[in-house]
Amino acid sequence: MTKVLQKGTLKTWKDDRGFGFIQPDNGDKDIFIHISALKGMARRPMRGDVVFYEVGADAGGKFKAVNARIEGVDYVEPAGKIAKKWLW
Repeated sequence: MTKVLQKGTLKTWKDDRGFGFIQPDNGDKDIFIHISALKGMARRPMRGDVVFYEVGADAGGKFKAVNARIEGVDYVEPAGKIAKKWLW
């Protein structure tokens, strides 16, 4: 099954709590987004950002954004671990 990429605008964002809501461009109800859906983004999200995302469901069956990215924001590769056994 192919994942369908949705597009919307970040309507609200609570940076201290790490979540917000996206207003989908297709007119659907607002959808929840957690900071964990935006792994690898070069910066934290801000209200008004255009977000591309897939729709998933949480344990309670509520819809949420997953595998999201912010339009125009670079992806940053995570730094690899340094093997401590060779450091003096």
